[in-house]
Amino acid sequence: MKTIAVLIALFLSQLFYAQSATSPEISVSVENIKSDNGMILFGVYSKNTFLKAAPEFSAQSKIVDGVASVTFKDLPSGTYAISCFHDKNANSQMDFEPTGMPLEPYGISNNKINDYGPPLWTDAKFELENESLNMTIKLTN
Repeated sequence: MKTIAVLIALFLSQLFYAQSATSPEISVSVENIKSDNGMILFGVYSKNTFLKAAPEFSAQSKIVDGVASVTFKDLPSGTYAISCFHDKNANSQMDFEPTGMPLEPYGISNNKINDYGPPLWTDAKFELENESLNMTIKLTN
């Protein structure tokens, strides 16, 4: 009888552990999109890849009534930054003028756009620890 009670206790403790061991998520939405054409492309970056290489995690979202949103799951804890842009022509890349200025609206986590050049890591970074995050990114227009 004691053996059965111990086995049941172990089983229940495993159930509780499995439920509490979920990794945090990042839910991101963009709400100020002027057109439903194309899609919004999102990237989650580390300091080493921010605007230099492909993101560690990426996603895309259709635009419905001027809103797009994604959820990044199973990310390890760490310091990240998110950038996104409105891929108006659905060519899967950000388009630029010959002078290097972006032709498509973009945004970054924390919504601190650098007026004098590309977005900065220090403006966009945030910590992902044990709790899930919800954030809204505003696009430049």
